[in-house]
Amino acid sequence: MSTGRRGWTEQARRVEWKHGSHHCLSGWHNLCKSDWSVCVSPLAPQDLSQLELTLQASKQNGTRPREVFLVLSVNSNVFLQLQASEIPLHLAYNPNLVTFQGPPGVNTTELPSLPTMTQILDWAAARSPITSAAKLNDPQSILLRLGQDEETEARGLARSSHLAARRSLPFCLPEASQDMGRRLEWRPRTHLVQGCRLEGVAGYKEAYILRVLPSHSSGPRTVTVKVELSCVSGDPDAILILQGPPYVSWLIDANHNMQIWTTGEYSFKIFPEKNIRGFDLPDTPQGLLEEARLLNASVVASFVELPLASFVSLRAPSCGGRLQTSPAPIQTTPPKDTCSPELLMTLIQTTCADDIMTLVLKKQLVAALRCTITGLTLGDPGCQAEDSGDQFVLRSTYSSCGMVVTANMISNEVVVNILSSSSPQRKKVYCLNMDSLSFQLGLYLSSRFLQASSTIELGQQGFVQVKMSPPIPELLLELDSCHLDLGPEGGTMELIQGRVAKSSCVNLLSPSPEGDPRFSFLFHVYTAPIPKAGTLRCTVALRPKTGSQEFRSTVFMRLNIVSPDLPGCTSKGLLLPAVLGITFGAFLIGALLTAALWYIYSHTRPPRKREPVVAVAAPASSESSSTNHSIGSTQSTPCSTSSMA
Repeated sequence: MSTGRRGWTEQARRVEWKHGSHHCLSGWHNLCKSDWSVCVSPLAPQDLSQLELTLQASKQNGTRPREVFLVLSVNSNVFLQLQASEIPLHLAYNPNLVTFQGPPGVNTTELPSLPTMTQILDWAAARSPITSAAKLNDPQSILLRLGQDEETEARGLARSSHLAARRSLPFCLPEASQDMGRRLEWRPRTHLVQGCRLEGVAGYKEAYILRVLPSHSSGPRTVTVKVELSCVSGDPDAILILQGPPYVSWLIDANHNMQIWTTGEYSFKIFPEKNIRGFDLPDTPQGLLEEARLLNASVVASFVELPLASFVSLRAPSCGGRLQTSPAPIQTTPPKDTCSPELLMTLIQTTCADDIMTLVLKKQLVAALRCTITGLTLGDPGCQAEDSGDQFVLRSTYSSCGMVVTANMISNEVVVNILSSSSPQRKKVYCLNMDSLSFQLGLYLSSRFLQASSTIELGQQGFVQVKMSPPIPELLLELDSCHLDLGPEGGTMELIQGRVAKSSCVNLLSPSPEGDPRFSFLFHVYTAPIPKAGTLRCTVALRPKTGSQEFRSTVFMRLNIVSPDLPGCTSKGLLLPAVLGITFGAFLIGALLTAALWYIYSHTRPPRKREPVVAVAAPASSESSSTNHSIGSTQSTPCSTSSMA
């Protein structure tokens, strides 16, 4: 079927998405119990790319997480930023390709050059059974949740009989497009967005088409689609077409009114509980283009095909349908032919030990950035770097080369001369005496942060503050991550991750006047039985105000949890403050009710009228009638005495 369209063009639109699954995933924990986990991440060939890798794990039965063996295989130079707070980690990587910044205490093993996925898995399986494996294409960030979630466990139990014959294998065989649920979430760096003009259609209606490819999903999945259009003249005349497998539903978050055309069911973020039934749409690109034509769209502003994702974000710098097309692809990003001094300065690694500051810059990374270094010194020009073959090394004691020494911090400056830059690049470098610093994590039940508490009640709002002593004005203290570990009964309540609140129940507050970071959270538990205690654990990042170098430390505190069903309450099942509050409220309501009733009574009762009673003599022939009148005349009234005479 012909759509009468011109050649595809690459559009200046940005698409981001988060995956829970992709090619070659294995999550069969029931058959592959292991203390070790494997993540294999080949990246698309590039000069140098940055990768953020975060590992999360919760304590099991109050014990420390088991050691994780992480294998990272790449095919290009990577600058790795690793976060693995409180997780015993053993990292295997190729040091010729990977430069990483991460927490101290990470054990490392050199990964040999292995060209295929099977060879990598064989190498890892020779050391321990493999828990999971993933092959990702050019990721920008990866979040690996260690441990088994409920979705993966249910799927593993359902497949146990089918996979029983594979137990003798040294590792779990990866399966293409296998769903790993919440265990793996990753964001790719870039994706090609295509567009075209549909011939023979008048007007300037735009179509934004997203096609989610089928995968081996075990149940219903919801894909959140966020559409951000930069329209200066009101809502655009646009159509959003979403097509996916039958088990996919859509949650749409758009900043402009659009015509919606989807498969399955969809809802809007502002009304997530209201599901709207979609339509039957073609499952081919050609059919979707024809569908856009039938909806009177003259321009396909973006056409994207993605694997199953949990979140998709489409951003367009303009709207209006006036797409300028050309048969040849248009290059939207300039080639990396020049050196990036900013990125080069971030690759300088600083270590501090035995009163010596050491700075290392790998030559291979310098070559990957196409930089030519003509000089590398500390603040004292006489302290120059040594050429040690594959890297440049600057080394100095704390008492030389212009070091600035204070009670808790040692600082200097590294100066890099680059051939392509007329002025030298400068960067502050620091060594911090972490042993001389202490951190206090405090829970408060009021936003005034006056009295710390070690007890929190269900449904109560907690206010958290982290203090550092002694305070160092040159350092910024930030909350990197926080979570509340409720043990095996309640699991883990994620509060902050990546310095961002993880839910609407968590609010990042303004720092204290001394610069101490603060946040609040609403404490709730949806499991039974209710835990009696938990551990609040936070990772703080220390960063000099004049530099980008960071230092991390972890602080925690034990919390007691109380509820009407737990010890620590009064004999009537309520806490003392609750009893006092109820008593005072009841007294106040009673007093107000009494006053109201008295006011109503005093203003609505009839007034007393004191009228005289006159006795009338009855005829003598009617004795009974006279008796009745006599009785009536003896009433005690002011006038009754004279009438009786």
